[in-house]
Amino acid sequence: MDFTITAKHTTLTDAVRKHAMKKCEKFPHYYNSINKIEVIVDGKEGGQLSVEIIASAEHNRLFVATEKGDDLYKCIDLAAHKIERQISQRKEKERNDKKHADSGKQ
Repeated sequence: MDFTITAKHTTLTDAVRKHAMKKCEKFPHYYNSINKIEVIVDGKEGGQLSVEIIASAEHNRLFVATEKGDDLYKCIDLAAHKIERQISQRKEKERNDKKHADSGKQ
């Protein structure tokens, strides 16, 4: 899995990098076809921060979450939680589609 973290208009500490990596390394456990994760941290004027997480999976599936706030760690946590929800919803949909496809065969 390829993991990239980028900062725009701000600097990142090693602790922030480790925190983002720790939160995002769980995604392949939920959906094993994820092959690339990008975390983009953007510092705006006035101290407003935004975090965008993009998880790419096979077959051009994208999971994107954006969170804005003052606390960088909280933004990373909330964006990661949004991605986890999107992944679980997608996985549930795929499971339901398989069940319906199998029930039609006899």
